Amino acid sequence: MVKIRLARGGTKKKPYYRVVVADQRCKRDGRYLEHIGFYNPMVTENRF
Repeated sequence: MVKIRLARGGTKKKPYYRVVVADQRCKRDGRYLEHIGFYNPMVTENRF
């Protein structure tokens, strides 16, 4: 089964996330099937 999830990147206290489609058995930051966007919580304007 595949899920849409956030893969964490960046450094400590300055995270950003990639929106990815991954198999549910894979690790959070592990292998993914497709990268579909990004999310940066440090920016006030959210853009996908």
